[in-house]
Amino acid sequence: MISKDDLIALIDADRESHLHFLQSLIQTPSPNPPGDTQKAISVVKDFLDAQSISSEIIAPKKESPNLVSIFHGDVEGKGKQRSIALNGHIDQFPVGDADRWLKDPYSGDIENGFVHGRSGVDMKAGTAASIIAFSYLHRHQAQLTGRCVLEVVSDEETGGKWGTRYLIEEDERLDQWRADCILIGEPSGLQSIRFGEKGTLRLTFTVTALGLHGAYIHRSEGAIRIASRLIERLVGLEKLTNIGMNEDLKEYMQRPEVRKVADEIMGKGAADAMLIPTVNIGTIKGGDKINMIPSETIFEADIRIPIGVKTETIRDCIDDVLKDFPTTKYSIHENHSHISTHSQPHHELVTLLQENASIAGGTIPYPICSLGATDCKHFRRNGIPAYALGPSPNGMAERDEKVSIDDFLYLVKVHTLAAWDYLGGSK
Repeated sequence: MISKDDLIALIDADRESHLHFLQSLIQTPSPNPPGDTQKAISVVKDFLDAQSISSEIIAPKKESPNLVSIFHGDVEGKGKQRSIALNGHIDQFPVGDADRWLKDPYSGDIENGFVHGRSGVDMKAGTAASIIAFSYLHRHQAQLTGRCVLEVVSDEETGGKWGTRYLIEEDERLDQWRADCILIGEPSGLQSIRFGEKGTLRLTFTVTALGLHGAYIHRSEGAIRIASRLIERLVGLEKLTNIGMNEDLKEYMQRPEVRKVADEIMGKGAADAMLIPTVNIGTIKGGDKINMIPSETIFEADIRIPIGVKTETIRDCIDDVLKDFPTTKYSIHENHSHISTHSQPHHELVTLLQENASIAGGTIPYPICSLGATDCKHFRRNGIPAYALGPSPNGMAERDEKVSIDDFLYLVKVHTLAAWDYLGGSK
C-alpha cells in the first residue's frame, strides 16, 4: 500500500523526468491561431505510452486534436461512484516578436530556477502537472475508487469549440468526459484557487456621420468625435455597482483576506475589478485623411462582467447609452462572448486542495474570482463544479515568458494528492 508520503517521495525522485517532459512540451510549438496542436499532442501521447497508459484521440477538427484517457479505481466504493477530471489545454498564444526575446521562445531552457519559453505559464506547466498527476494515480489505481479522467484539449485560446466544449457538449460519449468536479492547472497563483470567472461580452460598434471637408466642423461632428464620446460613456459602466451580484458572493469577495490575495496575484486594483464591469477598447479604425471629417468609425470593446451578473443587464445598460447615439449600431461576437460562471467557493475539492497545499509545503490558497476566461466556464455552464489551481500568472503571454520550476513541481504534488484524496486513496 502506498501512502501520500510515498507519493511525495516518488514525485521528488522523478524530478528530472518531470522537468524534461515540461521542456518537451514548451519546445513543441502549438500557437493558436492557427491552432495546429498535433505535434504537442504527440508529445503527451508518447509520455503516456511510455508508462503503458492507454489514451485516445478525439479530433472533430483534424489539426486540433484532443487526447483523453480514463480509468476506474479497483476498490469497490459504497453507493454512487465518484469521478474527477483533470483538464488542461495544449494550445498557446502565438509569438509575434521572437527576435526581441532574450531566449528562443521555444527553447525550454532551464536557468535560475525557471523553464523559459512561450506557454510555460499559460498553460503547459499546469497541463503537464495534471498529466503527471494522472500518471501516478493510474499507476496506483488499485487503491482508488471511482473514475478519473484526463483531458488534454486544444482550442482553448479561441473559445473551445473544438476542445473542451466539444467533448462535454457534442461528443457522443460526452458523459464520460464530464465528472463530479474538475481540476484545471490554469495560471492562478499558488495563493489562490479560482472558483469563478467574469463573463465576456465582445462587441463591434459602427459609428456613422456626415463626411465633409475638415473645415466644416459646424456641419458635422464627425464619426471619430462621436465615437470618442461613446467610448467615454461605455467606460462609465465601470461605475455600476448594484447590478444583480449575489450578496453572499459580494460579501465573500469583499473580505480583506480575499482582496489582499487578488491584488497580490493580479496587481493592485484586481480586487475592485472582480466586483465591477470593466471595459477595454481593443481596436479603433476611422477616417481617410487628416483634413476630412470622417464618415465612419469602427471600434471593438471587450467588456468583462462580474460573476452572478447577467449579460442581459449589461446589454440593457449599453442600449440605454446608445439612445443618445442614434447613428451607432453594434454587433456581438457570439463565439467569444460568455456568461459569467462560478462554482461554490467552499466545495470539497477546494478543501482538499487547501489541505494538500499545506502538506506540500505551500501557503493555503484562497478561493477568488478570475478576471479572464478559462475552460472552467464550459463545465460550470453544464452544472459541473470546476476549479483552477496553477502557477503564477506573471509573464503570461508576455515576451520572455518563463515558469518557476518550484511552482511546477509543487503543482504536481498538489494535483496528485488532492485527486488521490477525492478518489479515496489511503493517507
